Amino acid sequence: MNKPRRHTMKIRALPALAALFAAACVPLAAAADDFPNRPITFVVPFAAGSATDQIARALAQGVTEQTGQAVVIEDKPGASAMIGAQDVARAKPDGYRVLITTNTTHAANEHLYKRLQYDPVKDFEPLTLLGKGSQIMVVNPSFPAKTVGDFLAMARKEPGKLSFGSGSSSSRIAGELLQQMADVKLLHVPYKSNPLALTDLLGGQISTMITDMATGLPQVQSGKLRALGVTTLKRSSLAPDVPTIAESGVPGYEMGYWFAAYAPAGTPADVVQRLNALLIKATQSAAAKQFYSSTGTDPATSTPAELAAFQKAESRKWQTIIKQAGIEPE
Repeated sequence: MNKPRRHTMKIRALPALAALFAAACVPLAAAADDFPNRPITFVVPFAAGSATDQIARALAQGVTEQTGQAVVIEDKPGASAMIGAQDVARAKPDGYRVLITTNTTHAANEHLYKRLQYDPVKDFEPLTLLGKGSQIMVVNPSFPAKTVGDFLAMARKEPGKLSFGSGSSSSRIAGELLQQMADVKLLHVPYKSNPLALTDLLGGQISTMITDMATGLPQVQSGKLRALGVTTLKRSSLAPDVPTIAESGVPGYEMGYWFAAYAPAGTPADVVQRLNALLIKATQSAAAKQFYSSTGTDPATSTPAELAAFQKAESRKWQTIIKQAGIEPE
């Protein structure tokens, strides 16, 4: 008699359990539908004032305009941008902590360092490409060299005496590539971010640096630095009087960088799509357009899948450049 009774109790419990499960699922769906319903944090793995910081702030305005939610900018520079990347890799995958970064963290670092504290593929959900930019080689106005040719002549005369600073992989590899292609020896001085290297360049502590246009061009325009060359094959419309490094004695020299956004791995697909849409629309905001036009950055967006494919191709490209430059992983 007891056996049928227990069986009946189990059958009666099934509807209750189903209702409980359904109720538990409702808040999850609602949470995804109304994303974001609180402030989002954009983590920047470089210092305040860097090009990445600037584009993050511009995009933050665009996202706030769409959602009415505040977007907090959190700069976490250091260890070749690995600190900021690791922060987001370990964050809760709910879409409220987003990495605004560059090829440094997601294409170059894996070939520059033997051990990373994050996996650039497995630890992230690609959101969208955000832009592509060029760099500019600058020196202190008191520095004797007036051209790239002058600088290279000085470097050949005293190998290893002249130095170059870098606060990102793009900046570093640009300097390493210059050494390789021009057959000169320079002393590399690493920094947490390009603006910090720029401070020492302004103070005369280093000889030169090749930095993003957003960081270097304003200093050139104000007369605090002198531009020697740009890293594109064609001259920049923002600085038409500055020759390319390629036309200044290093034929074929070219180096650029890109911006992109990532969320932690495991972020729900609908939240990834929502962030993708928000960021793409933010690139069309007034603040973003001002950033692109004033820094010579080309707007570029993508689907998450397109960014994943682009990142894979870029990783192979940077691996080749790093090997050709003779850089041994640290």
